[in-house]
Amino acid sequence: QVQLVESGGGLVQPGGSLRLSCAASGTTLNYHAIGWFRQAPGKEREGVSCISSSDGSTYYLDSVKGRFTISRDSAKNTVYLQMDSLKPEDTAAYYCAATYYCSAYPAVYEYWGQGTQVTVSS
Repeated sequence: QVQLVESGGGLVQPGGSLRLSCAASGTTLNYHAIGWFRQAPGKEREGVSCISSSDGSTYYLDSVKGRFTISRDSAKNTVYLQMDSLKPEDTAAYYCAATYYCSAYPAVYEYWGQGTQVTVSS
């Protein structure tokens, strides 16, 4: 069993920054991939980024490349999503999820956090 909790969301102005955290607990040794997803009202959930602890590979949604950075702190068992140059279209509920290997497909992730709201508005 894996438990995930997101934090760090909030209201920021366009061009601002936020750092989201995903803290994992429980039996996590075999879950090598943490993905970030987001879902805006009326839209499907989309994969934003993923990091694999087995080989260090990272993946990004094309629209966030160069603006978002995913990283991992093994000592804290936490994955971060640093979001810079935020745009209004980044507004969504953000979720982290755990699986064995990175994928952009939400259905392959077994465990999900509760989500944290990110709102980008002036």
